[in-house]
Order: sequence, then C-alpha cells, then structure tokens
Amino acid sequence: MPPKPKFTKEQIINTALRLVSENGVGSLTARELGNALGSSARPIFTVFSGMDEVRSAVIDAAEKKFAEYSEKTSAYPLRFKSAGMQMLLFAKGEPKLFQLLFMQENSGVKSFDDLFNVLGDFANECIDYIINDYGIEQSDARLVFENMWIYTFGLGSLCATGACDFSESELSGMLGTEFAAMMALIKKDLPPLAEKRRVL
Repeated sequence: MPPKPKFTKEQIINTALRLVSENGVGSLTARELGNALGSSARPIFTVFSGMDEVRSAVIDAAEKKFAEYSEKTSAYPLRFKSAGMQMLLFAKGEPKLFQLLFMQENSGVKSFDDLFNVLGDFANECIDYIINDYGIEQSDARLVFENMWIYTFGLGSLCATGACDFSESELSGMLGTEFAAMMALIKKDLPPLAEKRRVL
C-alpha cells in the first residue's frame, strides 16, 4: 500500500501560496516548501507528481485570490474602471503574487494579439464593458483596452516591484485621466484608430 499522505493537497497548496506571497516564486522549491511545512520534501510527492504540478496549483490559487479583489473594487461603479483597479489593488496588496501571474517570462507571447489570447475571457469581458457602457465600435473598444492594459500593467508593475507606492486615490485618478485621454482621441475626426494600434 502507498504511504498515507502526511499533508492534504489543500494544506500543501496553501503553504506554497503563502511561501510565494511572502518570498516570491523563486522560493517555491521542494526544500523550501518542505521547511515551510515543517517536514522534509518527501511528503509533498505523495500528493503531487512533482514541483511543476505544485507550481500549477499555486498559480490556480493565486488566480482565485486575484478574483477576490473584485469585491474590493465594488465602490467603482464603472465596470472597466473596476477591472483596472482590481489589478492595481492586487499589485499593491499581493505584489509577489502579481509578479507570479503577470510578470513571468512567456516565450509564446510575441505580440498583443498573443497576449490577448492569453488573457482570454478577462479581455473579452473588458471590451464588452467598454462597448456597452460607452457605445463605441468593437475595433475602437479593443484599441482602448490594449492601451489601457499596457498603462495599467505598467502601474501595477511599479507597485509590485516597490518602485512606486501610489495610493489607491492616486491610482484611480491616473487610470481616469488615461481613459479620458483615450476616449477623447476616439471621438476626434481621425482615420479609424484601429489602423493606428501599432503607432499608439
């Protein structure tokens, strides 16, 4: 009979998530996780096939924690603004988990189209928010999303790395200003902005 697991899968994942949250993804090794559990590394592998599986489970747990931040942005009634603030508050509150989810090297992403596919439902939901709340065309809504994502990601990275310590009020104001500038550009009598996406 195989040995009875010393720890449950949930206990290992929660400990691994805490380890990454406190010390970064580089700390997620079998030895460090075993130490955090107060054990050797061996019990981990009675539950998981290897550290790649542990890392995948930690990413899933971090994504659930990111989703919880939507509750913290309920004060922002504009849905697209709320999505941006969710990302920024997560970067401030869980900087190491933000780095895990959003700042890891991804060799498969060569363009924003690739990134858009990685973002999946989140990107499509944001574009739907823009179209429905502001009444603009799909192509322009996607362009607004692209530029706002880049801007928001930049702010989040500054917060997550400790380069800047913006307050929630400051972050909200900066997002609002950038979004207003994008919408003003959309409303000008210019050639279709979707054709300019690589210039902006």
